[in-house]
Amino acid sequence: MGDATNGRWTRPTGPVGRTERARRALDLDALAVGDRFRLFNFTQRDDYVVYLWALRAMDRLRAVHRVRVDTDDVAAALAELALLHDDVPDPGASLRDRLDSLAADRIIHRLEDASRAGSLARYRNRQSVYQFSELGYRAFLAVEDVLAARVQDANLSRLVFSDILDDLRSLASANRAGDEEQVYRRLSRLDQVMEDMVRRSAHFHVTLGEIVTSTEASPELFLRYKNALLTHMSDFMAELDRYLPRLDRAVRDVEATGVATLLTRAATADDRPFLGGAERVEDWRRRWRTLRAWFTAAPDAESGAADLRRATRSAVSGVIALLRQLTEARRGGVNRVSELRHLAEWTFNTPDEAAAHALMAAAFNVGSARHLGGAHDDAEQISSRATWWEAPGIEVALTQFRTGRQAGPGLPQPVRADTRMRADLRRRQVAARAAERAAADSLANGGAHDRVLDEAETRVLLALLTRALEARTVVSGRLRSGAGTEGTVVMRLVPDPKGSAVRTPHGVLHLPGFSLRLVTRAGGVDA
Repeated sequence: MGDATNGRWTRPTGPVGRTERARRALDLDALAVGDRFRLFNFTQRDDYVVYLWALRAMDRLRAVHRVRVDTDDVAAALAELALLHDDVPDPGASLRDRLDSLAADRIIHRLEDASRAGSLARYRNRQSVYQFSELGYRAFLAVEDVLAARVQDANLSRLVFSDILDDLRSLASANRAGDEEQVYRRLSRLDQVMEDMVRRSAHFHVTLGEIVTSTEASPELFLRYKNALLTHMSDFMAELDRYLPRLDRAVRDVEATGVATLLTRAATADDRPFLGGAERVEDWRRRWRTLRAWFTAAPDAESGAADLRRATRSAVSGVIALLRQLTEARRGGVNRVSELRHLAEWTFNTPDEAAAHALMAAAFNVGSARHLGGAHDDAEQISSRATWWEAPGIEVALTQFRTGRQAGPGLPQPVRADTRMRADLRRRQVAARAAERAAADSLANGGAHDRVLDEAETRVLLALLTRALEARTVVSGRLRSGAGTEGTVVMRLVPDPKGSAVRTPHGVLHLPGFSLRLVTRAGGVDA
């Protein structure tokens, strides 16, 4: 909503409370900032999608008041999400490690709950439960808000002014009647409505700026929606001009009933347990000043609504100017697209490659680098704050100085032949290959299911499974089939709604949606 201090209006730069939150953020030291930035570490990992869906599963459980969950609960929630979304990954046996990594980043808390152990063996093992931390849940919601943002959602809420006027009139009546709860309700509703209005307006103007700056690449999209865009902004300005005098009078009517009494009654009905009475009064006083600054002009500054009206009028002028520019460019036939096409044609018709490079360098003002740089042998002796002028020089190779290329390692040294070592390596390779072939035959004869595979069979199975997954085919966004070959054994992935499982010495490998069929080249054995 912005802020009003000593009767002056601070122009809003984002959603309600942005100025206050910015002030609080500036009070944090570098250690606290770095500690909170750790909450977003999961977005920088290679498998960030798995972490995101694990947090979504915990949020799904949190919505049904299951605050503390274990790995089985998260896995069950992921399975439920997989029924609704096709892109839910399978974390497998590494789910506990992923949750522990999130706990190390402090986005969730890890606690020990021995009451979940049903046997002595499970009691001896670690019985961890996880729950969102307060800051971690805010970080997760921030990531979800960024992922859910859509340009199509940007709009100006012109219908909100009638609701604000009704709430101001009801607030004045409640303050005259001495109804504390009604005063609190109306002030809270005004705060929420103003937050939504400012958030929408800020989102709309930011989105409009992006559209205006990106129309050179897609003028057809802009011309398609220009009429709806201009009508939307014109209607908003007309509604704002119609309601602004009424809102000014309504704010002054509320002030006539006594602002101090109003704020005291709102603070009395406020049931926030972590704020004292004086703090609640001061908080509501700040909100009322901000609300007043939105609709009532100060002696030396205009109101926030007038500022918003001026920004919207300026945006309309910018859209009309851009529309005129696009129309003239289409009429004259010269725009950025035509210029780039002519440049491409000139470059293609140049006599040689050097002339093409010279033309492109002149067109885009690109020049070759005229300096060389490198790292000092002992970088710790050089301060990171030292400028290039103050830092000591380093030795540069003559090849790099003359040609700009790094010096090569020189001619390769002759390879020393060791016949005995090569023969030993060959024997070990033959033995390993024979063991793999025997394991493959055993796997083909005994099948992959309904038994526990040994180490050699597990390695062969994983190699076949990797090749089958690499050769899989996708039809209409779903995996249909795949096959992998290892010597005389062929593995096929057969779609199966029940799925399958393979028991290995290290655990159970689950294959949801598929079963394995092992076939030899001479015949077939189903597994």
